[in-house]
Amino acid sequence: QVQLVESGGGLVQPGGSLRLSCVASGSIFRIYNMGWYRQAPGKQRELVAVTNSDSMPNYGDFVKGRFTISRDNAKNTVYLQMNSLKVEDTAVYYCEAVVQATSVVLARFQYWGQGTQVTVSS
Repeated sequence: QVQLVESGGGLVQPGGSLRLSCVASGSIFRIYNMGWYRQAPGKQRELVAVTNSDSMPNYGDFVKGRFTISRDNAKNTVYLQMNSLKVEDTAVYYCEAVVQATSVVLARFQYWGQGTQVTVSS
């Protein structure tokens, strides 16, 4: 019922930049947490950056100072501006959202996007 559509991934050189976008659609009354995780080959999925419903950010330590998360609640959209990219940033980046579907059903459910590939290489 809720889907997350990611865009903006691609191939960049070390030191380059990318801007990822994720748009949530479907049955949405309110999005609580919304943000980004990533998973590199052979590694566990890890937090990149998330925001709560007040757009307060929480960053993974390894990206703080290089990446910036922002959120447009009116458009159910979250962005990730990635600067000073490193080879080790290469991963599939997944959008994540915790969603309340209607005003009268209080249950919240977590959804994941299909992922967008970010490759940092010369």
